[in-house]
Amino acid sequence: MRRVIILGSTGSIGVQALDVIRNNPDRFEVVGLAAGSKREALEAQAAEFGVTDIALGAEEAEYLVRDVEADVVLNGITGSVGLGPSVAALRAGRILALANKESLIVGGDLLKAMAAPGQIVPVDSEHSAIAQALKSGTADEVQRLVLTASGGPFRGRSRESLAGVSPREALAHPTWDMGLVITTNSSTLVNKGLEIIEAHLLFDVPYSRIDVTVHPQSIIHSMVEFIDGSTIAQASPPDMRLPISLGLDWPNRIAGAGKPLDWSTSHTWTFEPLDTEAFPAVELAKQVGRSGGTYPAVFNAANEQAVAAFHAGRIGFLEIVDTIRSVVDSHDPGSEALSLESLAEAEAWARRAAETLISR
Repeated sequence: MRRVIILGSTGSIGVQALDVIRNNPDRFEVVGLAAGSKREALEAQAAEFGVTDIALGAEEAEYLVRDVEADVVLNGITGSVGLGPSVAALRAGRILALANKESLIVGGDLLKAMAAPGQIVPVDSEHSAIAQALKSGTADEVQRLVLTASGGPFRGRSRESLAGVSPREALAHPTWDMGLVITTNSSTLVNKGLEIIEAHLLFDVPYSRIDVTVHPQSIIHSMVEFIDGSTIAQASPPDMRLPISLGLDWPNRIAGAGKPLDWSTSHTWTFEPLDTEAFPAVELAKQVGRSGGTYPAVFNAANEQAVAAFHAGRIGFLEIVDTIRSVVDSHDPGSEALSLESLAEAEAWARRAAETLISR
């Protein structure tokens, strides 16, 4: 039986993780829960699962991860505040089931250096799909990673037509039910840019061999192309319980974690090239990833600041990525060695720089 700590337990990932655990009491025991602010919901979860160790906020979550005996820490926190708990999980020797992609984006090589082989298990559906497909060959046989994108609510629209979209429209994702930040990131495709950086860091494949294809049905969650011309794809209905279950007990599969496809009915799956003019965030993220150092942290912090401003009615939709680009272009990484402190300083600078642009 695996002892599990869930961070972000009242959010979408956390709630679905608890559903997986609820249905598999013989495989998992919840030993710790942490949430951002919903104390009543957190306490109700703790009562249901018999959990005595709970935490509110990212700082308390770090202590929870460090002090409570556990096998797996599922980090479902949203935003770069999840980095500290991820670091704590790795230092404590826990398996880190990572749904908080910002940890890896911001922490980058520092986080990788802390992790033992196999200690970080991806929970994002795209990276879980790649991890599953990679079992079909060796690292030397991998030619290309192909991440799929639903295209979000604005697929097929021109850049000009996006100038006046509202926050409500940006949150109307056609496939996934996610939180405000992640859903907005999916509408700008910043999320897909972050996932490219994450894929590079997780699987050690160069950016020149990581592509994105738009797949509106969200059935193929990502693909791996091998050197002999074969492409292995992972397909399933869009349900995060499947990748969550794999994250909790990798590489073992859990019966009934997700519903299979119905092969007795007709299916039509389509794939389209990404419109990089309407959605420039993906190419910008590749540029940022290649630059490395503190650049990914700056990219992420500027985005978080811009997304908040967009939902506050202070900037338009297109200005989200425009703000990120301006902040990235003005960033001076300096010569200081990369550390948690230098990453924090870069993030703080990026938020100030973004706020200056937004205030204008």
